Amino acid sequence: MNDLFKNDRSYQRIANTIARQIAQDVYQAGQALPSERELAKLLNISRASVREAVIALEVSGLLEVKNGSGIYVTPDAKMRLHQATVELKWQPEPELAQFLNIQEELSPFSLLQARLLIEPEIAALAAKNMNQEHLQKIKEAYAMNVLENIQASKKYIGDRLLHIRIAMACGNDAYEFIIRELLGHQYGRLFSTLQKHYTPQNMPMRSQLEHLEIVSALEEGNAKAAHCAMKKHLHNVIAIFQQS
Repeated sequence: MNDLFKNDRSYQRIANTIARQIAQDVYQAGQALPSERELAKLLNISRASVREAVIALEVSGLLEVKNGSGIYVTPDAKMRLHQATVELKWQPEPELAQFLNIQEELSPFSLLQARLLIEPEIAALAAKNMNQEHLQKIKEAYAMNVLENIQASKKYIGDRLLHIRIAMACGNDAYEFIIRELLGHQYGRLFSTLQKHYTPQNMPMRSQLEHLEIVSALEEGNAKAAHCAMKKHLHNVIAIFQQS
C-alpha cells in the first residue's frame, strides 16, 4: 500500500507504520491495539508521538479511541486504506479571522528579531535530529544560494530555502511551520525597500560564508556550533540593516 499520509513528519511516519500493520492483518478489524505506553516501547518513540499518530489515524477513520477502554481498529479500516491519501490541512478559524489581518506585512526588524530568538534553537535541533536526506536538501539549498550570488539575484530564494530546510530537518512541526510562514512569502514593500537602501555590496557573500559555517556544523552533528553559527549570522544581518 502507498503511505496514507503524504508528509514525512514523525507522527505521520508512525501512523503509516500502523496503517501498514493493519493492511497486513497484524491488527484486524475490531481488535484492540497495544496501549500508548506499549506502542511507544515497541516503536522506540515518545508517547506524545504515538498519541499524535493515533489521533491522525482516528481522523482518517482507521482507528477509534474509546476513553477508558483502549484503541481499536475500525470495522472498515482495510477498505479505507485503499482510498486516497489523507491530507491534514491547517485552516484559518472563521470566527477568529474576522478579528485578524492575516495578510498584514510584518515589520522587517520584528521579523528578524523573532528569527534570532528561534532559529538558533532550530539549527541545534536539526544538528541532532536530521537524517542524510535532510542534509542533502540543505546542501542543495546552499548550492542555490551560491548560484544566485554568482548571478547577482535580488530574490534570495536559495538563502530563504536554506533556512526553511534547516527548520524542516529540526524534527519540530511547529518550528517548521513558523519559518515557512515567515520566509515563504514574497518580500513585502517594507522589507524590499529596506534591502534596497541598506544592503551593502558584500552582504550576499558574507551571508553565503556564514551559511557555509552553519551547514558545516550541521554536517558534523554539532548542535552547539550550529546554534552559535545561526545566532551569529542573524545578529550580523540585523547589525548590517541597522548601520547608518
